[in-house]
Amino acid sequence: MSELRAATLGYAVLAATAAAYLAVYTTSLGHLPTPFDYLSLLNTSLPLVFVAIGQSLVVLTGGIDLSVGGMVGLGVAIVAAGSTGSAAVTAGWMLAAVAAGAACGAVNGVVVARGRIAPILTTLATLSVYSGLALKVLPVPGGEISPAVRSVLTDPDLPTGLIWLGAAVAGWLVLRRTRFGMRVYAVGSDEAAARASGVPTVRVKVGVYSLSGLCSGLAAVFYVSTTTSGDPNAGDPFILTSIAAVVVGGIAFAGGRGSALGAVAGAFALTLVIDVLFFAGIDPLYQSLFQGLFLVVAVLLGSLLRWRRSGSPLRLRRFGSPLRLRRFGGLLRWRRS
Repeated sequence: MSELRAATLGYAVLAATAAAYLAVYTTSLGHLPTPFDYLSLLNTSLPLVFVAIGQSLVVLTGGIDLSVGGMVGLGVAIVAAGSTGSAAVTAGWMLAAVAAGAACGAVNGVVVARGRIAPILTTLATLSVYSGLALKVLPVPGGEISPAVRSVLTDPDLPTGLIWLGAAVAGWLVLRRTRFGMRVYAVGSDEAAARASGVPTVRVKVGVYSLSGLCSGLAAVFYVSTTTSGDPNAGDPFILTSIAAVVVGGIAFAGGRGSALGAVAGAFALTLVIDVLFFAGIDPLYQSLFQGLFLVVAVLLGSLLRWRRSGSPLRLRRFGSPLRLRRFGGLLRWRRS
């Protein structure tokens, strides 16, 4: 129940976006979405779902991982450059991509935790390193993937993606209840207090960044499976969209509060926004504008939701003096402090 409550914002945004998608799709084409449309949406969303889960773990500790784009791009490059069409060879290179992602994430964690360098600076630097490695491995887009592997991961005719989505959600639910999962929340809530109570904060941080890298490697695998080819720059869009999914999912950037389930819902909502804009006939040049507005509205809704839950006054400033917005019998009134 607590997981559902923590992800309320993500579910609400997803429900609203899904309603808009159904309305715009039906108006544009004159019929409801087909099973193929739903499968396409599911398969297209999976890479962002995995990156968002990894980003959630990092944000819950009070950090941020900007290098997810570079790790996804590197994973995509490894799979595309190494695969030859054979199912066994493709599967081997996919495992190598996941391992490379975990190793890159571990490097981030060591630098952040041991070097005590700000996460945003560390991951911004490693983003360039991993992106450069991706271009070295795969200088130009290309490659292929075995149809047999694709049928297992993202079959366009069967909902195999639901199995992997369920596995990702189950993995989070299990991790959340382990000692490591509880330590993640403890570090995000108050790192000094967690360290004083015996929590190995360094190992926790290295662990969450390693898991973020592992999730980025999985995202690369599903990206190649969906697109059937590779692009070394494929990870660039995931930098901002993963952060947006975390924000839409209601996870606090201060750390220690939220659920990756909300980020999963946010990932699907962000994918739906693209489809809504497409069927609404919005010029692709303005899609970034509407995505930004969507994110701003989601953040504002999240702030109002947390305010209503806490019951504390919303403090604003007007003409240099603080004002409080309080509720009286269901009404909102200003009161000067």
